[in-house]
Formats: sequence, C-alpha cells, structure tokens
Amino acid sequence: MKRNRFPPGWDDERVRRVLAHYETQTDEEAAAEDEAAFKGKRRTVVEVPVELMPVIRQLIGSVRRTRKNSATEKKPLAKARLANKAKGKTRG
Repeated sequence: MKRNRFPPGWDDERVRRVLAHYETQTDEEAAAEDEAAFKGKRRTVVEVPVELMPVIRQLIGSVRRTRKNSATEKKPLAKARLANKAKGKTRG
C-alpha cells in the first residue's frame, strides 16, 4: 500500500497546481500577493532575535488567555444588553 505523503485534502495534482502558480509568478505579482495577504489584517510581521522567542510566545499566550477569560465573562452582560435592546430599553 502506498503511503500518502500529503496533508489531508492534498494530492499530486494540487501540489502541481500550486507549484505552477508560484513558478510562473513574476516578482511584481509575488510582491502584490504578499502585500494583499497582510492588508487590512490585525496582525503584523516583526523580525526579532531568536533568543527572545520563548518570552514572546509566553507573552502572546498570556494575552490570549486573558482575552479568552474576558470574553467568557462578558457573555452574560452582552445577552442582557441584547434583551434590553429588544425590549426597547437603552442605557442613558
């Protein structure tokens, strides 16, 4: 039995199509594609020394945990606001 070397959903044909796309792309098209990938996003790319990565990963993890906990705590309040809005009540 031949073992699949590709991730789920990928096959030889898909790999060939992706390679053909990038191999025929001009430098200008590649630059435009790169710029479009980041345009309007709430993310950025920053070059940092490798030795700082463990600290950066820890910081990102703590921010994600804080946001997740904060979002969980706000759900009951958000539901109450929606209920009040539906009843025609608004904050003054």
